[in-house]
Amino acid sequence: MLNTIGFLGCGNMGGAIARAVCKAADPQNVWLANRTAAKAEALAAELGCNTTINDEVAGRCDLIFLAVKPQMMEELLAPLRFTLAERPSRFVLCSMAAGLSIARIQEMAGGDCPVIRIMPNTPASVGAGMIQYCTSNVTAEEEAEFLKLMAPAGRLDAVPEGLIDAASCVSGCGPAWVYQFIEALADGGVACGLPRAKAQEYAAQMVLGSAKLVLESGQHPGALKDAVCSPGGSTIQGVRVLEKKGLRGAVMDAVIASYNKTKEMGKG
Repeated sequence: MLNTIGFLGCGNMGGAIARAVCKAADPQNVWLANRTAAKAEALAAELGCNTTINDEVAGRCDLIFLAVKPQMMEELLAPLRFTLAERPSRFVLCSMAAGLSIARIQEMAGGDCPVIRIMPNTPASVGAGMIQYCTSNVTAEEEAEFLKLMAPAGRLDAVPEGLIDAASCVSGCGPAWVYQFIEALADGGVACGLPRAKAQEYAAQMVLGSAKLVLESGQHPGALKDAVCSPGGSTIQGVRVLEKKGLRGAVMDAVIASYNKTKEMGKG
C-alpha cells in the first residue's frame, strides 16, 4: 500500500507532481525534502503537507519520488543506499530523471527495488500533463494506486521503457517549443496592431482549443488543417509561408536533437 508519499526534491517538476498528488492523497501523508530547506517549507505551507530530511523520506515513505536532475541522481541516492537496504517494509521509487534507465536507478539505489519511471511535463502543474511511465518489480495493486495518486496531474500512458525517451522528447520537451510558438503568434498579432495582452490570450486559447480538437475528434492534424484553409483564403497563404520556411522540418529536428541529448545524458 502506498500510504505515505515522499519527495526528494521540490523544484519545478517535483513541485508540480506534489501539487497533483496532494489533490488525491491526504497532504498530511506527504513529506517533502529539498537541498534548500526553505523551498520545501514554502511548498509544504502551500499544500498543507510536511517537511523532513532525505534520510527520513528514504526510511519511512512507501512511495518515494526522486525529483532531481539526472546529473544529481547519484549524489542524491549514494547516502541513502544503506537506509533503503535496511528497510523492513516494501517501498517504491519513482524517478522522473530524463535518460536514466530503471536499471541505472536500481544500481544507484543499491538493489533490485521496485521502480516506476515517469516522464512528466510542466502542464501537470495545472492538471493537463502528459505523463508516460514504465515499471519494474511493481505489483498491479501498487500500479493502480500510483495511477490514482497521479490522476490529478493529467493523462498517464504506460509505454515500454525503450520508447520513453522518445516520448519525453515530444511531450516533455515540447511545451518549450509550444511556448515559443505562442510567443511568436502574439508577436505577430502585436505587429498587426493587437495589444500585447490580447494577442497572448488569443494565441494561447487557440493552441489550447486546437489541441483539444485533435484529441476529441480523433482526426488527423492534416485534415483539421485542411478544414481551416479555404480556397484562395488567407490561412493557406500563411501555411505556404510556414512550409517555405521549413516549420515542420525544424520541429522534427528539434525532437531528434532533444532525443540525442537525452540518450547522451543516460550514458553518464
